[in-house]
Amino acid sequence: MELKEILAVSGYPGLWKFVAQSTRGVIVESLADGKRMNVPASARVSSMTDITVFTESEDRPLADIFTAFYAKTGGKPTVGHKEDERVVEKAFAEVVPDYDPRQVHTSDMRKIVQWFNALVAAGMTEFKLPDTGDGGDVEA
Repeated sequence: MELKEILAVSGYPGLWKFVAQSTRGVIVESLADGKRMNVPASARVSSMTDITVFTESEDRPLADIFTAFYAKTGGKPTVGHKEDERVVEKAFAEVVPDYDPRQVHTSDMRKIVQWFNALVAAGMTEFKLPDTGDGGDVEA
């Protein structure tokens, strides 16, 4: 399972794995219980690789945030998303000390730690962004 296959679907709790394209949308599978459903094309679906976090300098991909949480926790879940807001904010600030407090709210932090914990519970160990395919520098 790769991070590019993991989706957040507006209006549905938890994270979902992309399974297939359907005639009316996409078929997804819940990471929590493995149940499948068809998400209509009109639904707002976000890939984990498309989400970024506002910082004081430049936006950081969610994959970088997950990698930092994984390194800090040693591959274990972090604080629960229902903890006191100060606990969630402290844990988030330890991993993303330069986050922009004007644009990143406690509710955003809660969602990110909830997603991280769900991914760890599903067995994810790497949070890489997909290769951009530019090939990098090539020597002739």
